[in-house]
Amino acid sequence: MPQSPIRKLVPFAEAAKNKGITVYHLNIGQPDIETPKAVLDAVRHSDFKILEYSHSAGNESYRKKLVEYYSRVGIQLTPEQIIVTTGASEAILFGFLSCFDIGDEIIIPEPFYANYHAFAVSTGVNVVPVTSGIETGYALPSMEEIEKKITSRTRAILICNPSNPTGYVYTQEEMEQLRTLILRHNLYLFSDEAYREFCYEQKHFSAMYLKDVEENIILIDSISKRYSACGGRIGAFITKNTTVLDTIMKFAQARLSPPSFAQIAGEAAADLPEDYFNVTKAEYKKRRDLIVKRLSAIKGVVCTNPGGAFYVMAKLPIDDCDNFCKWLLKDFSYNNQTVMLAPATGFYETKGLGKQEVRLAYVLNCDAINAAMDCLEKALEQYPGSV
Repeated sequence: MPQSPIRKLVPFAEAAKNKGITVYHLNIGQPDIETPKAVLDAVRHSDFKILEYSHSAGNESYRKKLVEYYSRVGIQLTPEQIIVTTGASEAILFGFLSCFDIGDEIIIPEPFYANYHAFAVSTGVNVVPVTSGIETGYALPSMEEIEKKITSRTRAILICNPSNPTGYVYTQEEMEQLRTLILRHNLYLFSDEAYREFCYEQKHFSAMYLKDVEENIILIDSISKRYSACGGRIGAFITKNTTVLDTIMKFAQARLSPPSFAQIAGEAAADLPEDYFNVTKAEYKKRRDLIVKRLSAIKGVVCTNPGGAFYVMAKLPIDDCDNFCKWLLKDFSYNNQTVMLAPATGFYETKGLGKQEVRLAYVLNCDAINAAMDCLEKALEQYPGSV
């Protein structure tokens, strides 16, 4: 089981804080935007005498609310096509356990969310990477490159749209190309759409919009990022494939039920006005524009302009991102402050890639981002391994 590149440096951050150093956490997608009051109030004011198990698929009332939410974004579902999970993480684990045998393969464009590898290790699935690069803005590699990776053990392709860690937003053309590929080889397409609401220049195109591939599409979702409710641990596994749903339910029953309080929160979130995302989306776009501007102004730094989510990948003039990120916390401070980043090596399956890259999560307010970028700029001037 690999260490998380997002969390493995936490002991060094804690040690820095114990020395009185302020640490700006750009390593993890934990927004500082407040969870909607209506969501928290729904939990605070819930009234029952027994905290019971819910249905293994999640409360029917919540699944009906999710049907309404997806209808508003152009996805038509029934409550029976949704299984509520303990975060998107459990949804992915259940999907791997249900759709793969041990030793089967899943193709994932890299860099990818580091825990996909952990879920694959947990379930005996082999990740086959297809590499995208900073020079193309981490666009989806060509269908020819992806098709070369397909073997007799390939069962699925997994994408994150918009992407964590790159912020790339897949175009309709790319999604249609993937549709052709999964039909040709009878593969599942897992689409992690936890950041759907945060697309800045183009409209999100869901895998669920693809025609005549209902048996192949699996949608993974979560309330964590959408409503700044990461600690709720409520996700969803969604498909129109009844055989897969029947299998997923066996795993859902084995773990009994998803968290009850967080389902109450999820119901309230689904009732938020449709314009709720306008403010949060505008705030994230403002933060994105700022962090991209600041990164681009630092000598030797190359970064993309992410189209969605709230992450940006940057290539730094350093020898080793793991050493650099540890050094930032262990040996560096500027005005008694430092910045915590996620080394990109953990987002690549291919060994040796990402050694000069880091992921930054622009989840802090603009003042904090400016202070963090001041720290980063000074750190690159002082780091012994600068190149």
